[in-house]
Amino acid sequence: MCSIVNRLKPALAYTLWLQTTGYSRKVPAHIGPGLRTSKQPLESVIIRPYCSRMELGKGPFFRQLFESVSSTYTYLLADTESREAVLIDPVLETVDRDLKLVEELGFNLKVAVNTHCHADHITGTGQLKNRLFGMKSAISKHSGASADILLSDGDKISFGKHYLTVRETPGHTDGCVTLVTGDQGMAFTGDTLLIRGCGRTDFQQGCSRRLYESIHQKIFTLPPQCLVFPAHDYKGQTASTVGEERRFNPRLTKSVEEFVDIMTKLNLPKPAKIDIAVPANLVCGLHEV
Repeated sequence: MCSIVNRLKPALAYTLWLQTTGYSRKVPAHIGPGLRTSKQPLESVIIRPYCSRMELGKGPFFRQLFESVSSTYTYLLADTESREAVLIDPVLETVDRDLKLVEELGFNLKVAVNTHCHADHITGTGQLKNRLFGMKSAISKHSGASADILLSDGDKISFGKHYLTVRETPGHTDGCVTLVTGDQGMAFTGDTLLIRGCGRTDFQQGCSRRLYESIHQKIFTLPPQCLVFPAHDYKGQTASTVGEERRFNPRLTKSVEEFVDIMTKLNLPKPAKIDIAVPANLVCGLHEV
């Protein structure tokens, strides 16, 4: 037993150091085996101790939630001291789940924000407003939708000592925004930038050139280590980084002319819920009220 503990000491010491500093570091070769894949060089293994940073109060609480029918991600962020929270892209069918989690964790949901007027699901924002006194809804002023807060480029959504900065990223729709944490460590890109993909541009004011410019000017200018959290993923992927997408996104590594040609030839089916979802989302999801 003593020999096992002795072998683990360097790794444990390094882990504790990471937790106290809150930085991401490459794993040095001397910390021992078992921390990489068999063919991956030690120098390329990256530790991202984001959860440790949250526990130490250096970053917001973060939770990624999933709705399986529309493959939508909903994101909960909160300040652990003030207990103020923000919910990004809530879905009508999962309002009960989201409210239960907020209540269990003792958070005060301050704002529910949509990254754009969705075409594939009805937002849960309206129902959340009806059930949580004082909660505000938010969406871009260019979306054409109603909300308590109409967002513009550069606006900040505050929760406790943390905040999200609004970056207007139109192209999928006129009202698309990307929400970036204050330390530029996380970007919630909606349908603008997906993991190894992007939002379609064949309906709802879509424009391929505008989308390309939005991504390159407003998202790809973020730090390469900035984590990318999209509104959807259909392949089980949960996150990416700005650096990865700049290098590996098969559409956005092309020229703008090539990108426009790719988007023109997608021939995607019409979203099944678009005729219901868009009118409902224009009124904050309260289409039956």
